Amino acid sequence: MATLISAIVFDFDGVLADSEPLHLAAYQEVLSGLGVTLTREEYYESYLGYDDAGVFTALAGAHGWEMDDVKLRTLIAEKGRVFDAVIETTDVIYPGAAECIERLSAEYALGIASGALRPEIEAILKRARLDRHFRFIVASGDTPRSKPAPDPYLRAAALHALAPAACLAIEDSHWGIVSAKEAGLSCLGITTTYPRGELTMADHIIDSLAEFTPELIRSLKR
Repeated sequence: MATLISAIVFDFDGVLADSEPLHLAAYQEVLSGLGVTLTREEYYESYLGYDDAGVFTALAGAHGWEMDDVKLRTLIAEKGRVFDAVIETTDVIYPGAAECIERLSAEYALGIASGALRPEIEAILKRARLDRHFRFIVASGDTPRSKPAPDPYLRAAALHALAPAACLAIEDSHWGIVSAKEAGLSCLGITTTYPRGELTMADHIIDSLAEFTPELIRSLKR
């Protein structure tokens, strides 16, 4: 018997918020003080799927830095300060995101599973007056492992008090899709960040949030 979808779990950066360019700019500013250049191509190819700790840890490995907990926390805090200063005055929610959230919240429980920091997510949602639609947020540091491990989506299903198969994820990257699928969720891919050819593990691919409707969800086979 097919499992009915009862809850939607959104990735955040690149799905609801066009914030990846802002994250990249914040990383670039912090790294410039270390004499390191992070190009757009490097970021999108190698680092986008990670949370802040994962990005700085991976960069340390790539550049042969010494990295301890104190230095890692310092870099994360500095990047957070830069990013927060931007989002206080910038509306980064994608066109159509508010309508999508309103449309789906009428029929489904909604949550977020993201590698972003909780204060960043909450600030953006509050600025857009969308925070009331979400039952929970799974953010960076809320699970033992971040994406592409399945932990964030397993936590999301548990917070919904549902089996993973009753939850549908929407993701913009291969790493996020791997996380959702490994956790046992169905997953939509959305081409806001990567082309369709890099989202082939998804159960279905859409090009905009306007396509994300209850009718589409009911058409998906489990």
